[in-house]
Amino acid sequence: MLEGVLIAESLRVGAELAGVPLRVTRITRVEVEDAAAGQPRQWTLLDFAAEEADAGALAERLAACLSPTGGWYVNYNTAAEAFVVFAGRVFRYPRGQDPRGRAEGRRQARAHARSLGIPEGQLDWQD
Repeated sequence: MLEGVLIAESLRVGAELAGVPLRVTRITRVEVEDAAAGQPRQWTLLDFAAEEADAGALAERLAACLSPTGGWYVNYNTAAEAFVVFAGRVFRYPRGQDPRGRAEGRRQARAHARSLGIPEGQLDWQD
C-alpha cells in the first residue's frame, strides 16, 4: 500500500478524482502559518491509502485535478519510488538503492516547487 496526504483545498474547482480506488484513513483540519500566496490559512488534510500498482495512474489523475494556482502538490511513496505531483506535472524518482537518482529527482521536484512560489517550509515531503 502507498500512503499520502491530499489537501482538499488544492483541488481545482470542478475537478473529479476518479478511477483509482482510494481509502481515506484520516481527515484533519489545520491552521497553516506559512501559507503561500493564494493558499488559505486553514487546510483540510485527507490522509489516504491506495494499492502500489495504482501509483502511476493516481499521479496522472492528481496532476489533472490539482489547481494550477496556489502552489499545491501531493506526495506519496511506493516501496521503490517517490512521487511528487503538481498540477500538470509528475515527478517520480527512485528510493533507497539509487542515492544519485533520488537526489536528482528530489532536486528537480524541489526546483519546480520553488518556481511555483511554494515556501521552503512546505517542501517537507519524505522519500
